[in-house]
Parts: sequence; C-alpha cells; structure tokens
Amino acid sequence: MGFFATTLLCSLLIVFSFFRFSSSLSSNYYDKTCPGVEKIVAKVVKEATSRDSKVPATLIRMHFHDCFIRGCDGSILLESKGGKKAERDGPPNGSMHAFYVIEEAKREVEAVCPGIVSCADILAFAARDSVVLSGGPRWEVPKGRKDGRTSKASETAILPSPLFNISQLQKAFGLRGLSLDDLVALTGAHTLGFAHCSSFQSRIHKFNSTHDVDPTLRPSFASSLKGICPLNNRAKNAGMNMDSTPTTFDTTHYKLIIQRKTLFFSDQSLLTTPRTKRLVYRFATSKKAFHKAFAKSMIKMSGLNGGQEIRKDCRFVN
Repeated sequence: MGFFATTLLCSLLIVFSFFRFSSSLSSNYYDKTCPGVEKIVAKVVKEATSRDSKVPATLIRMHFHDCFIRGCDGSILLESKGGKKAERDGPPNGSMHAFYVIEEAKREVEAVCPGIVSCADILAFAARDSVVLSGGPRWEVPKGRKDGRTSKASETAILPSPLFNISQLQKAFGLRGLSLDDLVALTGAHTLGFAHCSSFQSRIHKFNSTHDVDPTLRPSFASSLKGICPLNNRAKNAGMNMDSTPTTFDTTHYKLIIQRKTLFFSDQSLLTTPRTKRLVYRFATSKKAFHKAFAKSMIKMSGLNGGQEIRKDCRFVN
C-alpha cells in the first residue's frame, strides 16, 4: 500500500472514531457560564453578511469541511505554522475567505466569557446563523465541543469531492455515521454560493474516452458552461453560482439536479439510486420537508467531535 493510501486510510479511521463523542454535547451547556454567546455570534455573522453576501455560503462550507476531517473541532481555523500547512491551506479550502468572521466572534465572546466557549462551537453557531439569515431553518445547536490541536493540509484529501459518484459519497458519509438521507439533505447546502471551474471542468472537457461532455448534463447547459470555462482556462476566479438564487436557502438546487443543470457530478449522482432520487424529488417540491431534514442532519453531523481544549485564539493552539 502506498504512502498516500496508507495516510488516507488512517485519517478515515481517526475521523470515524470521533463519532462516539456526540453524546457529550448538550443544548444547555452554556446556560450558566455564557448565556449570551449565541446572540453575540449571530450579531457578528449578520454584520459580516451585510457587507459580503458570500459569507453564509462560506461559513456553512467551513463547518462541513471542519467536521469531516477530525470531527467538529475547529481544526480548520488553525493557521499554518512554519513549513507545516494546516487544513485551511489545503487545496479544497483555497477559496475560503471568511475566517475573520469566526475570529471576530471569538474576540467578542472572550471579552464577555473568557476561556469558556470553544472555537468549534462558535463555528457551529455561525453555520446555523448563516442558514437562518439566508432564509433557511433554525435549529438548536448541541454545545460543548472542544477545540482540536492538530490540523494538516494533507488530510483535506479525505473530503468528499465534487467528482464523487454515489458509491464514493455513501462510503465517505457512512464512515462519519451519516446515512443516505443525511447525504441528500446536506447536499442542499449547495443552494448557496459559487463554484470555480476546477470543480466541474472535467464534466465539460474530455469527460471520458467516449464522451467529451458528461452525458448526464443537459446539452444546452453544458454549452453555456463551456463558454464560462473554456478548455485550458487560466482565469483564477472563473466559475458560476451554484444555482440561480445563490444567496437564498431554497429548493432550487434540487430542481436543477432534476433538470440535469447542476454543476457537480456528485450532486447529479443523487439520481442514480432509488432512495436518493426519491429524496431529491421530495425536497425539490417541499421546502418544509427539506428544511426539516437539513436541520436534523446538521445536528447529527455537528455531533462529531474529538477536540481537547478551549482555544484562546482560534488561529493557534494554546
């Protein structure tokens, strides 16, 4: 077995082992020690969003990427040190730009409740608040996560890829204790934000030995994507919004999957099994069903935790 494969397998086993820690979280964890923490975080997220409409999509993605590596331990917030690159500098996180929001929220929380609230919890609150600000559901975030002390850019290789098929997605989510239902619900977060050409370039140019373009793409949509992302594209920020309402948490993304007009191969693959296809159609036609399922799956996902401390500064270990 090669070095990369061995590292990947070990990382996946580490992530899976953290699932048992979910029972230590509670809804009233800060009721006596820092009762105003959620209001403080919500205020910071709202102010940041008023200045930059892309903040919510980034914070949700940040929380997801954090949870899928070593559990929801705030390790994505740690800065690289010396020659050792941290998660935030790994390839999948190159476009993350809202770390400052969590850092500002942490400073304000520390001013009121020093040494009490973890960066991991602040990120979980911020992701929930981002969904609410975008028109999505609100849920009670379980609290009491600890911050991790390890962050490696190399481990971002285990994050689910936009190029994954349904079997690869099911395995990635299953290792974290998440079901196919969770997979389809959490994919709904793709209703927010922007995707760079690199995330879907392979679907529109030299897809395989038989097709230049992924046949699951609607031809007219593929043609428009080629105009935005031509072969050998060198424009660093080229790409397009995930759907036609990129700042609104709605069901548009599921409708685009059905219309074969979604950007990610992984999202389109949700139509390849009876169960996931049925859920895509259900969520496309019922905002209530989608919101309920999304909130439930976010609570489940955010229960993954394996941290060890309460950081004073989210960027550095104590």
